[in-house]
This record gives sequence, C-alpha cells and structure tokens, in this order.
Amino acid sequence: MPRPRKKHIQQAFEFRTHGGKRTGAGRPRKSGRPREPHGKRPEINPRYPLHLTTRVLPDLGSLRKRDIFVAIRAATIVVFQHPGFRLIHASIQSSHLHLIAEGDSKETLSAGVQVFLSCAAKRINAAISRRSGRRRRGKVFDDRYHTEVMTNPRAVRHTLSYVLNNWRRHGEDRAWFAVNWKVDPYSSGLYFTDWAELGDAPWAYRPRQGYFGLMTWLPKTWLLRVGWKLTGTISNRETPGRA
Repeated sequence: MPRPRKKHIQQAFEFRTHGGKRTGAGRPRKSGRPREPHGKRPEINPRYPLHLTTRVLPDLGSLRKRDIFVAIRAATIVVFQHPGFRLIHASIQSSHLHLIAEGDSKETLSAGVQVFLSCAAKRINAAISRRSGRRRRGKVFDDRYHTEVMTNPRAVRHTLSYVLNNWRRHGEDRAWFAVNWKVDPYSSGLYFTDWAELGDAPWAYRPRQGYFGLMTWLPKTWLLRVGWKLTGTISNRETPGRA
C-alpha cells in the first residue's frame, strides 16, 4: 500500500533590504563622541565672531608638546595672509583645538579653516615622524570642525574665557611646566591685553626668552573689540565650566 504524500507547509520568507527607515538601518555608530553632521553649512554674518572646535585622532597622543606647538604656530603664520579669514585667538589642548575667528563670508571662512587645518596636519605629521623615527602620513583631524556663532556680548565674554582659560578646565595648569606661567603658553592668551590682572597697563604679559607665540589678528568686529567688555572683565584665574 503506497504511503500518503507528505504535505508541505509554506514557510514565510523574509526578504532583507538595505537602507530605508527602520530599526538598525545604516552604518553602525562608532563609540565615543558624536560626529559633526555633514550638512550644508549656513551663511555667516561678518558682524559676528565664531568659535571653532576641531578634534584630532586618538593615536596622535597629546598636542601639548613643543614640536606640535611649533607645527601649529607655522600654520597660523601661513593662514595669516588668507583673505577674508582672521584667526583672533587659539588654544591647543591635548586632543582638540579651540579657535576664535572672524570671516567675511561662509566661503572665505571655510577656505581659511581648510588652509589652516591642512597646513597644521602636514606639519604635525612631520613633527611626529621626526620624534618617533617612523614616517606618519594621512589624516590628523578626526572630523569636521564644529562652529558656534557668537551674537551678543555675553556669549563672546564666555567664549573668550572658555578658550583662553581652557587649560584650567582640563587641569593642564597643574602640569610641571606651568608652575611659572600665569596664562596658558599653548594659547594666544599671552598676548591678550584685557586680562583683569593687567589693570590699566598698556601691554600684555612679557613672554619668556625664546618663546614665540601663535600668529593672530587683532579683532575687527565690535563684539570682539569692545562689545564683550560690557559684561565684565576676564581673570586669568577663572576655571570655565562646560560650554
């Protein structure tokens, strides 16, 4: 007697698709800080100064080394003559750079920042190569630079203190080399003439022999020249909080 035919039950088959708005779609997010979105940058108003922040790759180690400072200083000299872009202040921290800048337009700002970062990256790679004896090439800065527009005196005063006193925020003022420095030597703070501690003195702090600071512009915008002073002075002993 023949066996009865086995009945097959249709199984549901899920077709996998790529992309689309669904849970888990897209490239997996890397751990760590969120990345700067790659959207179109807005137009800028030349009346308002800008606070720019850019981070470096973790494998570079700390940027607060003498040869790295010299490399970044060379980049400030190169970009000094770039039309429509003015670097007013800068601060070099272990893993990132803070810049305060003025731009005549979105295009001149972007071009100036790219010139600065490109020159800095090339010279940082060269400095690391000389120090380690192994040639380093390629990417230095981890992501797009972040931009904050300062539109009022209080925001400018906060940012000046945040950038120039940033070494106190990260505890770098307690390092061995900082014992006799009143302001961060890895910033443009040495040439900032409006520290509260200077009083009415017409000059800034005198640098040590052999020290050559970052090349920066005097501000042209009203907010950076005099506007921020309406909200009070800035002490070089301030420890800025989280921005």
